Amino acid sequence: QVQLVESGGGLVQAGGSLRLSCAASGRTVGSANMGWFRQAPGKEREFVAAIMWSGRSTTYADSVKGRFSISRDNAKNTVYLQMNSLKPEDTATYYCAAGLWGRFSQTISRDTAGYDSWGQGTQVAVSS
Repeated sequence: QVQLVESGGGLVQAGGSLRLSCAASGRTVGSANMGWFRQAPGKEREFVAAIMWSGRSTTYADSVKGRFSISRDNAKNTVYLQMNSLKPEDTATYYCAAGLWGRFSQTISRDTAGYDSWGQGTQVAVSS
């Protein structure tokens, strides 16, 4: 069983930056593709970014492409989401997810169904 704990959220002005971290414990996530999703009040959870287990491939939602960057440090069992040029519409709870069932998968999922372990989320609020 893996535990995923997100941190780094907070309140920031539009145009600002935040760096989210997702620390895994209980088992290594080095063989798992990892993703970030977000959910705004009253809306469904949506894909933000994901990274292959090796770190060699990433994918982003169109709404964040060019502004957000996902990375990972397998030695630290941690995944990051660097968020720049934040907009009020980025306001949401951000969740980290791991696709542990698909070890060393070459396919990065952009769907919640592709992930089997989730963190509790960290809130990001962007003021205009």
